[in-house]
Amino acid sequence: MNVSRDIETKGDGTVGKALAVLDHVANFGRPVRFTELLEQSPYPKATLYRFLQTLTNQAMLSYDPERQTYSPGIRLVRLAHSAWQSASLAPIARPHIDALSAELGATVHLAQLDTAQVLYVDKRNAGDPIPMYSQAGKVGPAYCTGVGKAMMAFLPEAELNRAIAQQSFHRFTPQTLASEAELRAELSAIRERGHAYDREEHEPGIICVAVPILSRSNRVLGALSVTSSTERTSLEALDTQVPQIRRTAEAIADETQSWQFPDSATR
Repeated sequence: MNVSRDIETKGDGTVGKALAVLDHVANFGRPVRFTELLEQSPYPKATLYRFLQTLTNQAMLSYDPERQTYSPGIRLVRLAHSAWQSASLAPIARPHIDALSAELGATVHLAQLDTAQVLYVDKRNAGDPIPMYSQAGKVGPAYCTGVGKAMMAFLPEAELNRAIAQQSFHRFTPQTLASEAELRAELSAIRERGHAYDREEHEPGIICVAVPILSRSNRVLGALSVTSSTERTSLEALDTQVPQIRRTAEAIADETQSWQFPDSATR
C-alpha cells in the first residue's frame, strides 16, 4: 500500500509531520502495527514512535495494547463529526441527493476537493447498487473521475495549476487521461459544456456524468454525479439526466449560500 497523500509541506515543522503520521495511520483503513507504519515512514524509528505517542496522548490516535495496533482516536472522530457538520456539504445536500437518487433510480455521489484530490462526502445507491470504489469518506484521484474533473475545470487559474501539478497521472484503465496536456484539453471542453464525464477512466465498466456545485460568485463548492456501469446504460443515456443533476446542484449551492452567508443572502 502506498501512502495516498503527504500533507507535510515545507515550513509546517513538527505539526505538519505529526499530521502526516496521523494521515498515514488513517490511510490504512484498519488498525495498524508500528512495524507496518515504519516500513513506509520517512521518519526514523524513534521519531515515528514519538509522534505516535504524542498523538495517542492527545486522543487523536487510539492504541490497543493487546493487538499492539494504532487506529484513529475518539478525539479525531469528534473533530471529524464537527467538520462534517460545519464544513461539509453533506448535511445541506442530503435531502437533495436523496430526492435525485429516487427520481432517477440512480447512484448519486457528492464530492468536494481535498487539496488536489476528491473527497466523497456522501453517496446514495440505486435500488440495485453497483460495486465500485467510491464510498463516503474515501479519497480518490481528481484527474480521472467525473466529479474531480467537474471541480477542477472551474477553479481559478492559480488553484488549477497547483491542483494539476499534484496529479499522479497513473493509468488505471486504457481510458485514463495520462498527461497534463490531455487533462487541460478535457477541462476546457468541460468548461464549455458545463459538465464532465467519467469514461471508464478510474474503474473499468464504471461511467458517470458530473456537474460542479458553484457559488453565486462561481467559487467551486463541490460536485454532484450520477454513476452507473456500461452493462446497464451508456454515457448518452446518462447525458439526458444532466438537467436534473444541474438543478439539484443549483439547489444545493443556493442553500449553502444562505447557510454560510445568511445576512447577505437575506439582503
